[in-house]
Amino acid sequence: MTRTQVGIIGAGPAGLMLSHLLHLAGIESVILESRSRKAIEETIRAGVLEQNTVDLMVETGVGARLQREGFVHHGFEFRFEGHGHRIDLTGLTGGRAITVYPQHEVLKDLVEARLAAGADIRFETRDVALHDLTSTPRITFTGVDGQPGELACAFIAGCDGSYGVSRPAIPADKRRDFLRIYPFGWFGILADAPPSAHELIYARHERGFALISTRSPDVQRMYFQCDPADSVDNWSEDRIWAELQTRTEGEGFRLTEGRIFQKNIVPMRSYVCEPMQYGRLFIAGDAAHTVPPTGAKGLNLAVADVFILARALERSLKSGADEGLQSYSATALKRIWRAQHFSWWMTSMLHRFEDATAFDRRRQLAELELVTSSESAARTVAENYVGLPLA
Repeated sequence: MTRTQVGIIGAGPAGLMLSHLLHLAGIESVILESRSRKAIEETIRAGVLEQNTVDLMVETGVGARLQREGFVHHGFEFRFEGHGHRIDLTGLTGGRAITVYPQHEVLKDLVEARLAAGADIRFETRDVALHDLTSTPRITFTGVDGQPGELACAFIAGCDGSYGVSRPAIPADKRRDFLRIYPFGWFGILADAPPSAHELIYARHERGFALISTRSPDVQRMYFQCDPADSVDNWSEDRIWAELQTRTEGEGFRLTEGRIFQKNIVPMRSYVCEPMQYGRLFIAGDAAHTVPPTGAKGLNLAVADVFILARALERSLKSGADEGLQSYSATALKRIWRAQHFSWWMTSMLHRFEDATAFDRRRQLAELELVTSSESAARTVAENYVGLPLA
């Protein structure tokens, strides 16, 4: 049996950042991850980092490559009725911004830092099970070598995503699940092409929403609203580019096209688990909540969760003060529900709903006109988009 102070399930953004923050505080942890290192570092995921996330990575020593290679955006554009309207993030928030830096690159940086510091990360574990959560927690698992293992710890942090074992370990009669499934998805592509715009474009069109983003000087990420039951096989490159060009057209704007080398359909849903703790188990990131990607909050919420949790664990393990752990869920949920509201609002304002009436469509346009013409309304968008304070 291995003993550690904090057993962490999942080597995603939440689990790796938590382990990193605990290490800086002198607290031991062991991470159990079902995937291989190669798999987590090569799974391409979007990444819009709030100012708080960037600052935390830089301040804790894992932001050097982010600073060199990330794309700092000082604004973004709402495009509707054939016209673009820029939201000045930096000007409206006192100098704050967002950085486009893919999630898998964040994971690479965190894995490298943790392994360089001698962290115990056990990739390709399976059959993970949690035991004795209200007394002396244990985690049993099967290692990559096929041998059974057991980890005894003071606390368990469940950072293993929406389909992991941590959330179901909270008894059903002890938690509430809040779920909203949207009647559309996002058709996402990666394309070999130079950027079409210097900043992100959020487009509302009668045919549906579109998002124009970037990944590198040579690779672009774009999305358009679609039927979640559709298949990528139904869409040729010509059809995809025609759809994206139509939804973003206006004022002579044209997307720069290129070879599409990845296609996928992303479902859209909102989910929150309350509470985010049970006994000595604390869940964070996608294990506790999911947001539609319109608000760019997923990774950032995971980082905010573990920032709160790391401080609470440090106080408990070093001084025996458990107030922070007792209030972890309530503290984290305040921020989560703010982010859920912002993500829902952005989604509702920009997407086409099949059951929408003419009144609904005009209301959407009025809302977009408000946030692009009123400084106070635009500031609300900007403050939420660059991120609320971590503490």
